[in-house]
Amino acid sequence: MICGSAPDGQQPGEVHQSVPADLHLHTEFSWDAPYGSMVETCQRATEIGFRVLAFTDHADHVEVGGGDFDVSGYLQLISDCRRRFPKLTILSGVELGEPHIFPKWALQVTAQGAFDLVLGSVHSLPTDEGMLDCSQLPPMESMPPADLMHQYFSEVLRLLQGPVEFSVLAHLEYPKRYRPAGWPPYQSSDYREEIQAVLEAAVRRGVVLELNTTRGGDPQRCLCPSPEVISWWRQAGGREVSIGSDAHRALDLGSGLQLARQVLDAAGFEPTQGRLPLWSPAVVGRPI
Repeated sequence: MICGSAPDGQQPGEVHQSVPADLHLHTEFSWDAPYGSMVETCQRATEIGFRVLAFTDHADHVEVGGGDFDVSGYLQLISDCRRRFPKLTILSGVELGEPHIFPKWALQVTAQGAFDLVLGSVHSLPTDEGMLDCSQLPPMESMPPADLMHQYFSEVLRLLQGPVEFSVLAHLEYPKRYRPAGWPPYQSSDYREEIQAVLEAAVRRGVVLELNTTRGGDPQRCLCPSPEVISWWRQAGGREVSIGSDAHRALDLGSGLQLARQVLDAAGFEPTQGRLPLWSPAVVGRPI
């Protein structure tokens, strides 16, 4: 199943009151969201019962295919939507792609506005031929899957050690979404040592780990990171998890978030209250 399509039996945007927030959303201000709409997403949220939305549009350097992020236009529409949908808590945000590789550019983006949420992401890897987009992977013969993942986790570690501040580590294990047909199945356990090094660095930096559902696609491929990694996060001392659908159109708002809640429940996390709804380790003796 291609990431972005809902599994059998799940409707796009399916939601439950126990999952009131979607903290990773894209709109028309993301270069890769031609069908994105902030207004339509807010309308959809009121219809299906969401209370908190975070619009985290892409800010990607031109070397990885991104375009200019119209920060002023984006913030103006955020303000307009807050007035138009007063029952929603609408958070401003940005998803920085590879800010450790392009720190000057990333700092210029974040300096243009006070964002409620800043996501740090690795979508592309530096190679001798330029930046390799992990959503457009080459044949296995030219890049063995293990080499790809070793380089990816090394790059995420560099992100966490970089100079640009961000609050959420987005979609860890991202390349597994796009493994071409014929590649062996991805297993987190094959990279446990590298993943644990990333998680420990994230704990030291004090960032939130995101559980991203990739618009409700096949969980084996599209749940980033895997449930196993969420358990390792807690063991490493990770205190907070956010959940987001990574929707690029209004119809996909909330897709897969019920599964994300089940994963967090099983790992011993519970939802917190506040303007930014996160998940924290459950207190012993208190029901989840």
